[in-house]
Amino acid sequence: MEKIVKELRPFFEPNAVAIIGATDKKGKVGNVIFENFKMNKERGVFKGSIYPVNPKLDEIGGYKVYKSVTELPENTDLAVISIPAKFVPSTMRDIAKKGIKSVIIITGGFGELGEEGKRMEREILEIARDNGIRVIGPNCVGIYVPDTGVDTVFLPENKMDRPESGPIAFVTQSGAFAAAMLDWAAGAGIGIGKMVSYGNKLDVDDADLMDYFIHDDEINVVTFYIEGVKDGRKFIEAARRITQVKPVIALKSGRTEYGAKAASSHTGSLAGADTIYDAVFKQTGIIRAEDFEHMFDLAKAFAALKDKLPKGEGIGIITDGGGAGVMASDAVAKFGLKMAELSEETLKYLKENFPPHAVAGNPTDVVGDTDARRYKYAIEAFVRDPNVDAIVVIVLFQVPLLDEMEVIDILAEYAEKSEKPIVAVAMGGKKTEYYAKILEDKGVPVYPTPERGVRALAGLVQYSKYLERIKG
Repeated sequence: MEKIVKELRPFFEPNAVAIIGATDKKGKVGNVIFENFKMNKERGVFKGSIYPVNPKLDEIGGYKVYKSVTELPENTDLAVISIPAKFVPSTMRDIAKKGIKSVIIITGGFGELGEEGKRMEREILEIARDNGIRVIGPNCVGIYVPDTGVDTVFLPENKMDRPESGPIAFVTQSGAFAAAMLDWAAGAGIGIGKMVSYGNKLDVDDADLMDYFIHDDEINVVTFYIEGVKDGRKFIEAARRITQVKPVIALKSGRTEYGAKAASSHTGSLAGADTIYDAVFKQTGIIRAEDFEHMFDLAKAFAALKDKLPKGEGIGIITDGGGAGVMASDAVAKFGLKMAELSEETLKYLKENFPPHAVAGNPTDVVGDTDARRYKYAIEAFVRDPNVDAIVVIVLFQVPLLDEMEVIDILAEYAEKSEKPIVAVAMGGKKTEYYAKILEDKGVPVYPTPERGVRALAGLVQYSKYLERIKG
């Protein structure tokens, strides 16, 4: 495994990056990638050297331009290629002569377009294998690492926001999906530590990245958007290794005949029978996401609660709105969980501390005239109850007597000190979003509906059961 870490590290932490196809023409792919690195260098985030390569230019943005790969300084350990496809094989030969071992091929027009593209891919792969070069791409947007300033995403900042760093890795075949996801994550306040878009995955694939992320202490959870897997055995073996250490979430497209056909024309993927993927995911402990939203709901839960997995499937629900409690109860049944049966001691404690009109049970309804103290009694009781394995706390911030900051502090305190996972649900508009953001900043995952909160907990239960099974 040390070998894979050594091979892939320059993609995420290069000493010097060569941008082959860098240009001074605004909006061109090579210009945006160059500007990304230049901007991150000026911000003090990218610590390496930047070497633009273009035979027609002498200087870009104050940086010397190298006429060819062969002229590059010896410390170059990452090359980013954004030139027409027909020139990539010869450029790869120059890269091999230069001794550069890590290459990101942004350029499209290869295997996804037909036989000539596939022939060029075979030629590139042969050069790479013969010279110990690792390749990400082609037909991709490459890599985004906010901590090291590596950013080959060719959409400028005025078109796409970049998220801050966080404990989630996101790996995707689709470049457009990568860009949309980064933009969305930035708006949602979800931190992404590393994003890899590998397109046609000529060389570096899902399995390689899983093996790399096993050893990446900055990453708690790995998420994948997958259209197809080329080497099933390699994928299964890598998945079994990583899921013993950290959770993996996969959003697999191409589930239908139409989707599989679209995947083939998009990245040249053979999508394969969906039932096979389902079986492989269950066998290896990968949690399958149903859609984009589900994937990041799960990732958010694991990022915050990876070390607080539920010991069983008994869910406790606390709410200040009866209808929301009913919705959460339905979701518990829908996602194969169980409503925890509260102990007599818990029920007695709640009744002693609640007014007569509050409902002590599961769900516990602190009702609409609640204050923060009622929430404290309920959470305390659920945390102590051995029958409760995980807790959903629904807070409708709109109720009149509730001190928002007080209930946020109570929730954050118990979420930190309890061994049980606690997720919050906050339903509403902009005012609710404001308080939800404060709560999330304190380490509590917050969801906008009861169903999404319960579904995220179901992922934690599923992973916990998997770990118990493989240990047994």
